[in-house]
Amino acid sequence: MSTKFRTHGKGVVVWILLAVMVLGLGGFGVSSFGSGKQVVGSVGDTVISLNDYARALRQEMNAVQQQLRRPVSMADAKTFGIDMQVQSRLFTEAALTAEANRLGLSIGDAEVARQITQAPAFQGANGKFDRETYRMVLRQQGFTEGDFENRVRDDLSRSVLQGLVTSGVQAPAAQTNAYTAYVTESRPLSWAEIEPADLAAQPAQPTAEQLKAWYEAHTQDYMQPEARQISYVWLTPDMLKDEATPDDATLRAMYDQRIDEFKQPERRMVDKLVFPSDAEAEAAKARLEAGQISFEDLARERGLDIKDIDLGEVSREDLGAAADAVFGLSEPGVVGPIATDLGPALFKMNGIMTAEETSFEDAKTDLAAEGTMDRARRMISDMSADLEDRLASGATLEEMAKETRMQLGHIAVSGDSADGIAAYESFRDAAKAATAEDFPALGNLDDGGVFALRLDGITPAAPIPFEQLQERLATDWTAAELARLKRARAEEIVAAVSAGAVLADQGVLVSNAGAVERNGFIEGVPPDLIKTAFATAPGKPAVLDQGGRVFVLIPGQPIAADPKDPEVVQLHNQLSQRLAQSLAQDLLTHFAAAAEGELGLSVNSAAINAVQAQMQ
Repeated sequence: MSTKFRTHGKGVVVWILLAVMVLGLGGFGVSSFGSGKQVVGSVGDTVISLNDYARALRQEMNAVQQQLRRPVSMADAKTFGIDMQVQSRLFTEAALTAEANRLGLSIGDAEVARQITQAPAFQGANGKFDRETYRMVLRQQGFTEGDFENRVRDDLSRSVLQGLVTSGVQAPAAQTNAYTAYVTESRPLSWAEIEPADLAAQPAQPTAEQLKAWYEAHTQDYMQPEARQISYVWLTPDMLKDEATPDDATLRAMYDQRIDEFKQPERRMVDKLVFPSDAEAEAAKARLEAGQISFEDLARERGLDIKDIDLGEVSREDLGAAADAVFGLSEPGVVGPIATDLGPALFKMNGIMTAEETSFEDAKTDLAAEGTMDRARRMISDMSADLEDRLASGATLEEMAKETRMQLGHIAVSGDSADGIAAYESFRDAAKAATAEDFPALGNLDDGGVFALRLDGITPAAPIPFEQLQERLATDWTAAELARLKRARAEEIVAAVSAGAVLADQGVLVSNAGAVERNGFIEGVPPDLIKTAFATAPGKPAVLDQGGRVFVLIPGQPIAADPKDPEVVQLHNQLSQRLAQSLAQDLLTHFAAAAEGELGLSVNSAAINAVQAQMQ
């Protein structure tokens, strides 16, 4: 199934747009592509600029980098197929935008304004939309207000089109039934774990020769990892907290500035589901009141996921025309239809959040802790220029410790180091990358601290000496020998049962389960016991050897679940919804491909190569 479109919910798409295009661009190196008027391609009249492509490509590379916990080069990106995934996604989005424009789909100014004013990126210190912040962020990223607002409008229009294309998609009943039968099938199961007492003989004490042979055969299991000997100086906000504590006047100012955080009005947890017409909204409301369908299933019928309709915790001012109706409910329920910018909507109130007020005295402790760290971080920031100048002038780490507030330390950094300064990822990365020729340079820590380091030497990885491992080697050898003897005993039992003997007659303790499902759980046994049972022919014995534990098991004949059982019905419905969503995604992909073919697709390979060349 296609994975181009993980969701087509309006809210999700918009917030991703804002996060990626605004919050996630700092330090991505895309400003060198100028005004963004050059293009990497187009679908119809909708173009994809160099900046759009560079941002999307760097964002995906950064996401993979965070997963792998190492830098990702352009060569890596091509190996992983990131470049083609980004290109495909952008051209598909362009095709949908172009088709939405051709069909005349457009979003009103009020909805565009609502989406933008609710974006965290554009909020000021008071948590509300701040126009100067909005202008500054857009200016930093090379956007005009009109250009950015058009992008938001296009994104919303594209989301509406996606909803129209995928609404009403249903999974084939035969496919859903087959999946449901497979998942809910159960089997009776008998099993016996081979215990040491079931063995004819216990492992003997290993001889020195056996331990030596074991050590030589498994040397890689007994390695001392490479250790990098590092000297460092560091300065963290915690080191300055005694002198950074704000006075009461400052704390009071912080409290007053964030008063909306400490005095919150009554809020409601609300879902919102928009319909194309009043008639459809009224019909949906009637089905709800008759108990024929849930609000969530109504959303799924329209191709939406639960998170796509969730407005979260909202106040009266967030709901506009729906405020009185929603806040008029004293318990969870549904109101509407109510006219909105996108059409008539039903609102489901899920919970009431009462008004909350935190006094200055109650908030003071937390404000003091936060204010202390903020002030300490600013103190370190103010010192940073001087610290950098000293290091650039050739000051040693020892001199830095004597002449500045930084503290000197030494550490051996290996792959599993996580103590002290090695708890910081930026320090570990710098320590792993350091060479003997490097001069100490100032680096940043996650908490606002700074550090500099020097590589003093490298202790290479090497086997731990045999003489230091006698007790550990004896334990490991004995465990391996015991597992071998258990396995041999299990194979003897399997041979006997296969020849017609009964498992219970083999001198082992047998356990039974009347009906175990594929995703079932049996306390005290590995999950793979059930997986092995469903992979084994009914009535045939099998062996599971896992982590030193050995089992003999015999699955019985499959038992079909009752299709009318409420849990089976619920699972069937869930599978049907997931299959429908997957089919809807495929349909959307094919629709976009058709739009590309009809409207015309143009690719500027030279521009794409130019972007990639700057990301090497």
